[in-house]
Amino acid sequence: MASGVEVTDEVIAIFNDMKVRKCQSTEEEKKKRKKAIIFRICDNNRSIIPEQDKQILIGDLGVTVSDCFQHFVDMLPPDECRYALFDATFETKESKKEDLVFIFWAPECAKTKCKMIYASSKDAIKRKMPGIKHEWQVNSLEELDRKALGQKLGGDAVTSLEGCSL
Repeated sequence: MASGVEVTDEVIAIFNDMKVRKCQSTEEEKKKRKKAIIFRICDNNRSIIPEQDKQILIGDLGVTVSDCFQHFVDMLPPDECRYALFDATFETKESKKEDLVFIFWAPECAKTKCKMIYASSKDAIKRKMPGIKHEWQVNSLEELDRKALGQKLGGDAVTSLEGCSL
C-alpha cells in the first residue's frame, strides 16, 4: 500500500461474490450477479470504492445490455484512471470458460497525478483479490478490444469472447 489508499470492505465483498459461482443459486440470485464493475479511488484519495452505477449485472444481459463487452468499455471514463473486474466468458476449441480479469485503466490523457496515485495503489487492491488469473493494463481505447482480451485469456486458442467470434 505504497500510496496509503485502503481497499473498502465493499470492494472485497464484491470480488468474493464475483469469484464464487454458486451452483445452487436461484434464477433471481443469478440475475443479480455482477458481470463487470468499475472501482475508483474516492475524492479524498484514502480508499478504493465501487463507482456508483458502473456495473453490469447478469440480469442486464440481453435486456438493457446487448453487447456486454462494448457496454463495459463505454462505462470507462475517457480521461480518468479506474480499476475494474470483468467476468469474461470465452470459448476455446476445447471448451467454454469463465475467468475474472482485473483491469487497470490508465488512459494516456489522464492527469499525471491521477496515474501516479492509481499505479501506486494497484498492489493494494490486487492483494485483496487473490486468485485473479488475468491482469490487463490498458492505456487507450484502441488497446481495449475483444481480440486483445482474447489474447490475454488464452492466446490464439480463444475463438470467441462474450459470444462474438474473434
